[in-house]
Amino acid sequence: MSEATEFRAEVAAWLADNCPAGARGPGQIPNGSTKITLEPDVAQWLAAMVEKGWTAPTWPKEYGGGGLSAGQAKILFEEMGEIGARSPLMGMGTSMIGPTLLEYGTEEQKQQHLPKIARGEFQWCQGYSEPNAGSDLAALKTRAIDNGDHYLITGQKIWTSGAATADWMFILVRTDPDAPKHEGISFMMLPMDQAGVTTKPIRLISGSSPFCETFLDDAVAQKSDLVGELNKGWTVGKRLLQFERSGIGGLTGGARAANPGATLVRIAKQYIGEEQGKIADPAMRRTILDMNMQRAAFQYTAQRANEENKSGIPGAATSIFKLVGAGLQRDGADLKREIMGFRGLGAHEEVGFNADELKATEEFLHLRTTTIYGGSNEIQSNIIAKRVLGLPE
Repeated sequence: MSEATEFRAEVAAWLADNCPAGARGPGQIPNGSTKITLEPDVAQWLAAMVEKGWTAPTWPKEYGGGGLSAGQAKILFEEMGEIGARSPLMGMGTSMIGPTLLEYGTEEQKQQHLPKIARGEFQWCQGYSEPNAGSDLAALKTRAIDNGDHYLITGQKIWTSGAATADWMFILVRTDPDAPKHEGISFMMLPMDQAGVTTKPIRLISGSSPFCETFLDDAVAQKSDLVGELNKGWTVGKRLLQFERSGIGGLTGGARAANPGATLVRIAKQYIGEEQGKIADPAMRRTILDMNMQRAAFQYTAQRANEENKSGIPGAATSIFKLVGAGLQRDGADLKREIMGFRGLGAHEEVGFNADELKATEEFLHLRTTTIYGGSNEIQSNIIAKRVLGLPE
């Protein structure tokens, strides 16, 4: 028996014994927020995975991770998918600020923040975009003033996902207003629960309010929470965006509690009908087959890219995966809604729409945001043209 086969068997047995029924299939996934109460099975699942270090399986054990290789982590995610186990912890802590601190943080910052992130003790949010600095992020004007042992931050951020329930923010601020546009920017961390921070949720067309406006009025960030060099935060901030785009694009792996391809087939049989075990409409069979082949090709290409990336550090090519992955998510939601016909436009349970139909509507509306956040499709196309293909300005 190979080491991989033996590890897979051990993982499968452990998951069978330790993943509660209430942590399988669709449902609540922790993001670390101290302001959100977890369901009992979800809390039990998180605690079990924290003990194994598998909330951040490839992080070093000294920082709360599992110390697994990329191959072992892939096996873990695959076995979780086999039993429909939800991710024990998701959010910007494990996917964005954590990897950034591993690369740019001081040893003190790593010891202070990474174990807490891996244990799901805090939720993080991102302070990047501003009302007049979105696609042109380097135009940001939020200021951080040196005030002895800390900085005082004043300005406004927008589209700060999860800010209403977050405990910490990582933020780009201008620390030298006289420097050239992409210089004089610093990357800092600050706690959200302080008098200088105010959040206002923004309601989306999907009905949820994950985005917020965040107002900073002499908010305090300690000197020890400056990441990287003063006035050199643009480099750190760009690297974090690459980690974010890796996650959106599917490069970082991760457990998937549901198989989207199988879901499309199931829904098509239910709403269109089936003949001899097949979807009744040949044209729709072909459409779903094409979608599932694109998804599979994307998944295997992402897997190959991960295996070929010896450094483990994402580069400009992450924009390709972000662009294609976001499009596949959006198109998959469009197809699901199309299969359901008018039933895929349900908005209210009380008027007779079932859970699948309500979810299809929510996905149809929400997944359009994947083509915007983390850098819009247009921004990704520009990055691909300039930094991947080397085309002239």
